[in-house]
Amino acid sequence: MRIGLIAGNGRFPLLALDAAINLGHDVTVIAIRDETDPKISEVATVGHSFDIHWVSLGQLGKCLSILKDAGISRAIMAGQVKHAKIFAGIVPDFTLLSALRRLKTRNTDSLISVITDVMAEHGVEIIDSTSFLKPILAKAGRLTYRVPSAKESADLEFGYKIADEIAGLDVGQTIAVKDKAVIAVEAMEGTDEVITRASRLAGPGICIVKVAKPNQDMRFDVPVIGLSTVHALRDARASVLSIDASRTLVLDSEEVFQSANESKIAIVGRPTG
Repeated sequence: MRIGLIAGNGRFPLLALDAAINLGHDVTVIAIRDETDPKISEVATVGHSFDIHWVSLGQLGKCLSILKDAGISRAIMAGQVKHAKIFAGIVPDFTLLSALRRLKTRNTDSLISVITDVMAEHGVEIIDSTSFLKPILAKAGRLTYRVPSAKESADLEFGYKIADEIAGLDVGQTIAVKDKAVIAVEAMEGTDEVITRASRLAGPGICIVKVAKPNQDMRFDVPVIGLSTVHALRDARASVLSIDASRTLVLDSEEVFQSANESKIAIVGRPTG
């Protein structure tokens, strides 16, 4: 079966492509210029059909034409596009321009939901973006050697309510907490930048809470952490990271948890219903 893979930035698309190939799928990749890692062209493809097409951000019509010509009716979105590109960097084609006219707000959920609706109207179903990566979804409970202290656990419990509310409003999915005070809130800048900003404001010992949206659509914008997240935590001298189990991808998980252990950072998976 041939599927489509629409690739954004980060390692998520590379891992999703490799997993899809190993599961026996033929894949057509649509890579976004200036977003997708060029290394995606180097993924091993022995014995499998693997096509890659580079498009500019905003070329939704071209994307649909590529998928249609390949006979593809199902595709996944892997990786993100920097949220700030909503305001700069997009030159929409006629298909995307028509989709944008449907928007009531320009937040992430609204934008991607409209795009997936348009794709469905053209016969392409966007499926769960973690379909080929279930083994690297975060588990519930302690994920590192160290467990949060009583004080850190209290900060996490305090932070969950606020982080869930912000995520539900599609503002961001990460907050930084210390001594039951919210130090920083993510908007469009991304998790690593929030961690760095919180460190400047409150110094060492911050707790980072990263959550999925209350009604997380697993087709897109799924929370992701990787080595860069742990490096940001280490540099900020943060003490704890909480992520949502079953709804957060942990890229390069072995290296992530090893690096966290070396820095005595506690990482926990919050159980989700």
